[in-house]
Formats: sequence, structure tokens, C-alpha cells
Amino acid sequence: MNSLNPGSPDTLLVLGKVIRPHGLEGLLRVWSYARSEVSFIDAEEIYLRHDSGKLYAYRVLSVRPHKNILLMNLKGLDSIDQAEEFRGAEVLAEYEAITREEGEYFWDELIGLKVFLDTGDYLGAISRIIPAGSNEIYVVGSGEKEIFIPATYEVVQEIDLEKGKMTISAMEGLLDLNEV
Repeated sequence: MNSLNPGSPDTLLVLGKVIRPHGLEGLLRVWSYARSEVSFIDAEEIYLRHDSGKLYAYRVLSVRPHKNILLMNLKGLDSIDQAEEFRGAEVLAEYEAITREEGEYFWDELIGLKVFLDTGDYLGAISRIIPAGSNEIYVVGSGEKEIFIPATYEVVQEIDLEKGKMTISAMEGLLDLNEV
């Protein structure tokens, strides 16, 4: 187990969370925030972070889907006892190691974006994102009034990270039906 400090936390992206060990050989059951196991494999090296903030670097040997989670095999993690030490740990990778396609964004880039209708009306800022199968749901606002925006090409017209804003088109019934 290699403890380290890889530099600024701004260079790391949270890809998932260790649920618990799987089997006796040191496999980890991981709840993934990434679109697929490819992100973990592309990273080649991941970091496990305890609640204490301490980071441990591991080389990824394999990652495979198992039911609704991933099973991850890391070099040097060879027993259930070693794997148990990372129950609840965050799984991180360097931003540069993760490939993404045109129009893909990391969640932490989207949280806080100001959301406007294509008419110019301000709706609020993205407070959180809910994974929902084929597309995510952006939760706009907080407290008493939240609006749920589906992350689809029909609704999201533009994302401008430099200006910190997202423009959406209000499909019929979208704003009336999903307010909480």
C-alpha cells in the first residue's frame, strides 16, 4: 500500500466509492459515478481516499461490471483484510487520465452552473445531479423550490463553462410538472 500526496486535490476526480470487499482475494465492490468501467481502466492508476483524507495509489489490474456495481482488482491488494481497510473510501483518478467525448462534462464542472431559459429567464443554479439511467437529472435551485431538468439534447441547448452558465429550452410542461 503506497500512501502519498499526489499534489493538488484539484487534479483529482472522484470516480466512485468502495462499497465493500468482494470475495477473499482483495477485490473491491465499487459504486461508480463514471459512465463505464473504461474510465477506471483508462486511468491505469487510481487513488483510494479514506475519510481521514489520506490517499493510497494502486495500479488497476482489471475492472468488470457485476450487477449494478463494478468489481475492481488492484495490484497489491490481495486479501479480504487489505480490501476491508478501504470500505467506504473514495476512488479517484487524475483528470488528465480520463478521456471524454465531445460534449461530456464532469459533474463537478456542472455543479454551480447558473441555468437560464432560452428566453433569458434565470431559473437558479445546479445544486446536485441525480443519475437516472440513460441520462442524468440536473436539480436546479435548493430549499423550497427545486426544478428537475433532464440532461438531454432536446432540453440542454448550451453549456458554457467559462461563463458558468447553462441554457435550456423549456419543453411544454417541463417547469410546471417537476417543481417540488
